[in-house]
Amino acid sequence: MLTLYSFGPAANSLKPLLALYEKGLEFTPRFVDPTRFEHHEDWFKAINPRGQVPALDHDGHIITESTVICEYLEDAFPDAIRLRPADPVQIAEMRVWTKWVDEYFCWCVSTIGWERMIGPQARRLSDAEFEEKLKHIPIPEQQAKWRSARAGFPQAVLDEEMRKIRVSVDRLEQRLSQGPWLAGDDYTLADVCNFAIANGMQFGHADIVNKEATPHLVAWIDRINARPATQAMFAKSKSEMPARPTATAA
Repeated sequence: MLTLYSFGPAANSLKPLLALYEKGLEFTPRFVDPTRFEHHEDWFKAINPRGQVPALDHDGHIITESTVICEYLEDAFPDAIRLRPADPVQIAEMRVWTKWVDEYFCWCVSTIGWERMIGPQARRLSDAEFEEKLKHIPIPEQQAKWRSARAGFPQAVLDEEMRKIRVSVDRLEQRLSQGPWLAGDDYTLADVCNFAIANGMQFGHADIVNKEATPHLVAWIDRINARPATQAMFAKSKSEMPARPTATAA
């Protein structure tokens, strides 16, 4: 039995969620509401002591870290639809992209997201309420990030993160100008994991991700959004994110 605890189809939670739909695996989705700080409640920290989603429960075995969960599904269900190539060279290429999204692309997009969305949420709390919430966050670095978001990230930090976002967009656009998918001719976890971060940038970062500036990246986002598994995931999943327009930004 598979149970996925997540924030729904966005960012890191989207990776294993989409992988499960693409592989056609039956699972129970458990939405963890970040607006209610459910991931910091004791019941969830009993599942993942780090208080972070996503987390996969497979017959009582807890697997954490979004990309690790995706790879675990490949290993645990080898007869399901494959999202990892068979050729070792192509596997390595796929993992270059999943490593890059985890160590670079995700972080710069995340900081801007925290500034735009988490900061206002944190500032709605009184000082006492905020400090009480922080007591339940098990990772000191996450506590520090919440404090930074509440205070507002320094402009120099935001400028540097936007520079990194532009580097990331340029890298994706350049690669996708050479072929339809990131790691060869087939749709793989490289695409799933990068889509989890890139999807929505055509709205939230429309000045740099649009049909004129990044036609190949936008076309790739559209191709993945058009896949039956992606459409089913969005249709059936509860989400922390507000609904976005259905049309791609120009």
